Amino acid sequence: MNITQENIDDLNAILKVKVTASDYLPKVETALKQAQKKASIPGFRPGKVPTSMIKKMYGKSIMVDEINKLLSDSLYKYIHENKIDVLGNPLPKADDNKVIDWDNQDEFEFLYEMGLAPKFNLELSAKDKFEYTTVKIDDELINKYTTDIAKRYGKVEQAEVITEGDFVNGDFVELDSNGEILAGGIFKSSSVFLERVKEASRKQFVGLKKEDKITLEAQNITDNATDLAAMLGVDKQVAEGLTSKFQFTVKSISRLAAADINQELFDKIYGAGVVNSEEEFKTKIKEELAAMFMNDSERKFYNNVVDRLMEKVNFNLPEDFLKRWIVAVNEKPVTLEQVDAEFDSYSKGLKWQLIENKIIKDNDIQVTNEEVIEHTKDLISKQFGKMSPNVMGEAELNDTAKRVLANQEEAKKIYEQVYGQKIMTLFKTKFTLENKEVAYDDFFNAAK
Repeated sequence: MNITQENIDDLNAILKVKVTASDYLPKVETALKQAQKKASIPGFRPGKVPTSMIKKMYGKSIMVDEINKLLSDSLYKYIHENKIDVLGNPLPKADDNKVIDWDNQDEFEFLYEMGLAPKFNLELSAKDKFEYTTVKIDDELINKYTTDIAKRYGKVEQAEVITEGDFVNGDFVELDSNGEILAGGIFKSSSVFLERVKEASRKQFVGLKKEDKITLEAQNITDNATDLAAMLGVDKQVAEGLTSKFQFTVKSISRLAAADINQELFDKIYGAGVVNSEEEFKTKIKEELAAMFMNDSERKFYNNVVDRLMEKVNFNLPEDFLKRWIVAVNEKPVTLEQVDAEFDSYSKGLKWQLIENKIIKDNDIQVTNEEVIEHTKDLISKQFGKMSPNVMGEAELNDTAKRVLANQEEAKKIYEQVYGQKIMTLFKTKFTLENKEVAYDDFFNAAK
């Protein structure tokens, strides 16, 4: 077998593969013998079908299969041995002037199109400055989260008068154009969570008592058609088209009362004796908020680096080849027009992948199996620790980690996470970071 490469330009090449009988005949003969052993044809004992008959029945299809296998293996080997950075996989190139005669030819020539990865330089330098923003965890934010936690662990109590944030149970009755109850109209006993009601309608609820009545326009109750459908007991499509008014009669008022900030709450959240005062409780909340917002800070910084490097590094892709390749390999049939419409998003993702791979290669970033196992164990410990601290011993933790990593998709995801952590560490050492602490609202408004 002879493979030659012809570069069309920096991003596209043609591979010419010449296959001779000596390349594929031994494999074909072996496959024919296997077919002979398995063949079951009336008039012949199993395994005793004449070779000539097997060749006549299966010879051409077996030859085609073996040549295709040979081509696939040889192309992969050629690319690997010659260290060619390809995008996608080689695509068979149609030659309108050539027809393969599988019955009479014994030598064949195949052409493959190949997309080449662009070559580019990338320098990570301290000259590049990035703002590293963190959330200022002040007393106001800590108190807010303390109140939220107390509500989360609180209990539902009955109330006499509706306030914002209450759950209200009552009856919806559809009205006619004169404001009278519509005969045969919609009637539904339902629950309303005021926080999910539009502000104008929410104001109508506030201050009401049991058996009080109000009139609501259907489309002013909530912006969410699914919620409206559930409240009124109708299909979503019906809810979307409703223009009626409804009378709502209050039947009961429920309010989530916050739990007391005491030892019982501390023990319920963290386990007995871990937190022993309100001061320790707020210190714990501050630590948890810092850890939670750290992920947001990391993500914001990482996204800024990605945007900057994408602007800084300018290279092209073999776009025409990649579009044809996507059409060829897609599980669901797609057209070139469909691919073209979404290609900009795909090309941005591919460009970043190429940049990331170069960063890994240039900086010799490696991830060991031991590191992946430890990271997996850490993920499992955090997940189960939320439900029950110290639920697993070391041996069980190791076994669980190995089971998780036995799933190829999960293993790939975890390897990418560890690589991501190492790349993040590299960014922090290579770039100049300007630390900035901002208020919670300012941070998340900027992130939006």
